[in-house]
Amino acid sequence: MKISVLIPMYNESAIVADTFRTLAGAMRDYAALSGNEYEIIFSDDGSTDGSADIVRRVITEEKVENVRVIGYADNRGKGSAVREAVLASTGDIVIYTDCDLAYGTDVIGRLVDAFQPETDIVVGSRRLDKDGYAEYTFLRRIASGAYVALLRLLTGFKLSDSQCGCKAMRGETGRSIFAACETDGFAFDQEFLMRAERRGCVIAEMPVRVVNHRASSVHLVRDAFRMIRDVLKIKKTVAKTEQ
Repeated sequence: MKISVLIPMYNESAIVADTFRTLAGAMRDYAALSGNEYEIIFSDDGSTDGSADIVRRVITEEKVENVRVIGYADNRGKGSAVREAVLASTGDIVIYTDCDLAYGTDVIGRLVDAFQPETDIVVGSRRLDKDGYAEYTFLRRIASGAYVALLRLLTGFKLSDSQCGCKAMRGETGRSIFAACETDGFAFDQEFLMRAERRGCVIAEMPVRVVNHRASSVHLVRDAFRMIRDVLKIKKTVAKTEQ
């Protein structure tokens, strides 16, 4: 079995070399223990700080195999970076996580192991781990809970965590769904999951916790309204296109 690990990035020059080395080492160890093959794809969302060049340089200098960089010149949003990476992937299981490796590297093996024969998608959930929101500010916890509650009201969302940046999918399923997705912004997860539900995919949740904390790039008020607007648009689009 082959595992694809996808890292969307935008202006991550301060951390991307360390992320590269940490993830590449973890995947080498995981492959040796599990017998699975792997690939790592860094998907550059129009960075202006040379993030992609840093990854390419480390690949060359350290002669690392199974790692590549894709991307485009203009900044479109995390959803676009993830979508392009999923479509470029070749793995039987495809996983995406954040460039800061917020959930660590052990989560990769746990996500793979969480797949049962009937499972199509595994979603990380901070709400299922008692320490999942440790070190989050009170405001961020309240905002996250309110957003999930609103999603349930507007769309019938059934999962416990909507914005966890750690998800896994069977390769063929993920590539098929993301080929139809259009959302470039933070609400891209919702389009992916809505389309998956409409197609009858079996979605499982797995407890995760944040182990590497850094300041969020999400503006709670501005981006919350933008995501709600996008979700309402997505709901209409998915209803029309996923018959």
